[in-house]
Amino acid sequence: MAINRHRLSHLIRKGNKSAKLTEQLLGKVDKLLGSILLGNTLLNVAAATLTEFIVLRLYGHNELAMLIGTLSLTLVLLVFSEILPKIIAASYPERIALPSSYILTPLITLFHPVVSVAGGIVKGVLWLMRIKIQTDQSKQKMTLEELRGLVLDAEHFLPRKHQKMLLNLVDLERITVNDVMIPRNQIEALDINADPETLRQQIITCHHTLQPVYADDPGNIIGILHLKRVAALFQESILNVAQLREVLYTPYFIPSDTPLLQQLQQFQERHTRLGLVVDEYGELLGLVTLENILEEIVGEFTTQSPAQSGKFLHREDGSLLLEGSTSLRELNRKLGLHLPMDSAKTLNGLILEHFEDIPEPGTSLKIAGYPIEIIQTQDRVVKVARLFPRINQR
Repeated sequence: MAINRHRLSHLIRKGNKSAKLTEQLLGKVDKLLGSILLGNTLLNVAAATLTEFIVLRLYGHNELAMLIGTLSLTLVLLVFSEILPKIIAASYPERIALPSSYILTPLITLFHPVVSVAGGIVKGVLWLMRIKIQTDQSKQKMTLEELRGLVLDAEHFLPRKHQKMLLNLVDLERITVNDVMIPRNQIEALDINADPETLRQQIITCHHTLQPVYADDPGNIIGILHLKRVAALFQESILNVAQLREVLYTPYFIPSDTPLLQQLQQFQERHTRLGLVVDEYGELLGLVTLENILEEIVGEFTTQSPAQSGKFLHREDGSLLLEGSTSLRELNRKLGLHLPMDSAKTLNGLILEHFEDIPEPGTSLKIAGYPIEIIQTQDRVVKVARLFPRINQR
């Protein structure tokens, strides 16, 4: 019962016959336990009868001898039949379980009639008591938390970086695209209705291969432009906007509550790597790319655009200057903080949620034990704030 089920499955895949027998035994645990207990009970009764026979032959009906014989047998059975073998088996389950499967398999066949009758009585009693049992212990399902704990326990066998990647992969199911998307106000996009020369310069100086294209309103995305498809259009002295519209890809919209693991599969199936995140009303919230999801697993590896860089500035006094648009998830992951992410997604959102108003520069507050000072506000948002992470650690 103490054998590691995952190690057992690994041995079965390698073709280990004793492992396969062990799994079959665990698949009918009621018969396995019934046979073990039947054999154990038979031997205990036989030992008690033999002890009584020996005492009677040697000492007759001597009560003191009977008492000593009973106590001696109890001690021997307790030590050598119960405690010692169970401790050894619990300490080395694989060494004990695999060889003993060759002994237990024929014993189950031998004891089948008696065990079946006893098992039927037990099931009847359990049914009367309304107790449900799970007889197949070989197919236990593992929860995400148990899998996470398994990875954490493997820290002595895995490099720290690999362990972190596995933990990030496990967490993909509980993270949504809303947690990792690039917010709408940070999206680099092109206005199809802009002056052709202006549009041409924007394309030349853009920082990404895939560019969302909108008409007048940034929330009105009409397509996605891949820069490799505009090379032929640049041969003309004036950019042909009509031809530019023809080379646009149809935009791919994603609900904001889509789990990252599911979205990773969607990107794979659609053979695309960029999607636009929308809320339940169809309003544009931001965009998410394949790189955003991969960075959740392996860490950052792509070059950020100027609009997304320089969000942290360490000061000599140990404080940090942070942009209000910085993601709370990014702060917690990169700086080892524990800011709450229940509803707000950015530092600005967290501060506004705490104040329920627009704070003035110079205002200070404490959130989750971290002192925060408002440095700059602009257009009803916190642009820059200073956070003191070390004070929370004292």
